[in-house]
Amino acid sequence: MPKILVFAGSTRVGSFNKRLARFAASAARDAGADVTEIDLRDFPLPLYDGDLEESQGAPENVTRLYQLLKEHQGLLLACPEYNSSITAVLKNTIDWVSRPRADDPPLAAFTGTTVALMSASPGALGGMRGLVHVRAILSSIGMFVLPDQVSVPKAHEVFDDAGNMTNERLANKVTSLATELVRTTKKLSA
Repeated sequence: MPKILVFAGSTRVGSFNKRLARFAASAARDAGADVTEIDLRDFPLPLYDGDLEESQGAPENVTRLYQLLKEHQGLLLACPEYNSSITAVLKNTIDWVSRPRADDPPLAAFTGTTVALMSASPGALGGMRGLVHVRAILSSIGMFVLPDQVSVPKAHEVFDDAGNMTNERLANKVTSLATELVRTTKKLSA
């Protein structure tokens, strides 16, 4: 049973991407994965600063995130788009977790992890422009990013108050991507 870590690149309480991540996590569980859902709000980090790292070491939340990523073979990531790119909180998380560790090879928390990308936005493009940047970053640090991805446009019309997706076509696309992540992770981890 592959272990899949799920989170959104947002700390906002009412984030559409958090709703998308929860929906996709349920689909990954249904597909047979051992799923861990986290919220980056529970892992506050200072902005990455090499001087801070040198004087104080990695913050405790970096170590917690590092361990979580190392313990999971797959990552399901719902990414908001800010100004056609990646959110600051997601980029900062990646930057901190990517820092070298004395007892591990470089990028040990990322290398070989299978990733599914999705996004949700109230806009007409569903956040797809930001996924280009996320894909490039994750691929360059040794992650295997699935070729398919899902963008959910007009997200304010797609989720009901309980977090369910009311658009069947989009719900099926999210379920299909989550299922593909589980299937591919299982194959690559064997």
